[in-house]
Amino acid sequence: MNEPLLRIDDLHVDFATEHGKSHAVRGVSFHIQPGQTVALVGESGSGKSVTALSVLRLLPYPAASHPKGRILYGGQDLLSLDDHGIRAVRGNDISMIFQEPMSSLNPLHTVERQVSEALILHRGMRRSAARARTIELLTEVGIPDPASRLGDFPHQLSGGQRQRVMIAMALANEPKLLIADEPTTALDVTIQAQILELLMSLQKKRGMAILFITHDLQIVRRMAEITHVMTEGKIVESGPTEAIFANPQHSYTRKLLAAEPKGQPPATDASAPPIVSAEKLRVWFPIKRGLLRRTVGHIKAVDDVDVAIRRGETLGVVGESGSGKTTLGRALLRLVSSEGRIVYLGRDVDKLSWRAMRPLRKDMQIVFQDPFGSLSPRMAVAEIVAEGLSVHAPQLSPADRDARVAQALTEVGLDPADGSRYPHEFSGGQRQRIAIARAMVLEPKFVVLDEPTSALDMSVQAQVVDLLRELQRRHGLTYLFISHDLRVVRALANELMVMRGGKVVEHGPAADIFAAPKSEYTRALMAAAFRVEAAQSAEVAQ
Repeated sequence: MNEPLLRIDDLHVDFATEHGKSHAVRGVSFHIQPGQTVALVGESGSGKSVTALSVLRLLPYPAASHPKGRILYGGQDLLSLDDHGIRAVRGNDISMIFQEPMSSLNPLHTVERQVSEALILHRGMRRSAARARTIELLTEVGIPDPASRLGDFPHQLSGGQRQRVMIAMALANEPKLLIADEPTTALDVTIQAQILELLMSLQKKRGMAILFITHDLQIVRRMAEITHVMTEGKIVESGPTEAIFANPQHSYTRKLLAAEPKGQPPATDASAPPIVSAEKLRVWFPIKRGLLRRTVGHIKAVDDVDVAIRRGETLGVVGESGSGKTTLGRALLRLVSSEGRIVYLGRDVDKLSWRAMRPLRKDMQIVFQDPFGSLSPRMAVAEIVAEGLSVHAPQLSPADRDARVAQALTEVGLDPADGSRYPHEFSGGQRQRIAIARAMVLEPKFVVLDEPTSALDMSVQAQVVDLLRELQRRHGLTYLFISHDLRVVRALANELMVMRGGKVVEHGPAADIFAAPKSEYTRALMAAAFRVEAAQSAEVAQ
């Protein structure tokens, strides 16, 4: 066998904490051959991303340390290199794609500057040559009309386009190893499929190796030759991917393979009146051009949509990025300006002022996609959950407020004693539970759930879906559930609405649409979401 491109031997990673040291990675060993795809899988907090970040020494030093272990690349121990030495490796021999491109891309720099930076720093290219090479790279990763996008900033790109720019940056200097850390987590199913196809084609073309970090086992089965399963900082099972899927040996691996949102949404009363509805709902964002910023057109985010959600029902809204899902949810909550009629509990609210809407806010809540971004890092968990009570229930005494907060935390499966801790001290799944508690403490009637499970691993997704169903049964809640993960939607939604380009392309009982989608677009979404599942069923049938 050839000499490994990368070898990790007995890697340990510790983090300094207030109470001593936390052992994030404990004795991890594996290697990657040239041109090979190796996957590290496990739940949030298992140590897989910390292992990957250690390769390029991107951990927050000196808080992080490596008491034992080696990371060998080209005969050199990367952990022993000085700053100059490791900078020569980063982005040149080994590159990395991060999970959230909007956080990883500099919001103040154009696409051209961010992609060309690696070429100028590592290859000493002149700006004109770097510009030409940047256009070639953007073409290679599938950005349409790349020359016209060079001056764009990250916020002007879609999620899939931002991820393609990240890939172009990572591949600029033709690395021998690409580390992909959850590169498709926040993308809808069709864009996810495109990004995976792109990575596989680029790998084949360039002959590079890939270290793929993910919690999505469907992606692992599609992408990786070798899989290492991690939990609590250790690798508990390793081997050829197909062998692990066919005959998992470790109980944790079997748990991961079995973890998927299951069950059925609670039954609803078909005669129940709508709790919220809209007619001819329209949200158009103006496109302004020129020195005088004249309006030359509109982005039709939501275009003449009719919707009605009954009490106790869950309406699932699915579609690609930019289809209008989130804008629809925010319009129903009057968080963005809109045209058309919006009715809440029989009352027209579309023309109400901000002040008149305020008493209704406690009944109409939202849980956002990114729990880390939507929770204040400067507030303790108990303060975050109690904040809404101070606005909407000022009559409560401090003792009563603390009791309501403790009850909300208990309901979502958290220990009220942890209320003094801060968001960064919790895992992704725990942070999402905090965000749910913040909404539920106000005892709402209608909740918009905007991609609440997209950044969570499979087992935590299943737990959050079970939690949402239980809260719905207990309190008679009505949900608008926005997601690109059709497996999660199938487990939670009574009704399904499929959106594309701001319009509804299909709407009806979720079970009927999943069984027999009528729209070609819906069929494409289903095919992208359940491709691996269908392949597994075919294997079983054979």
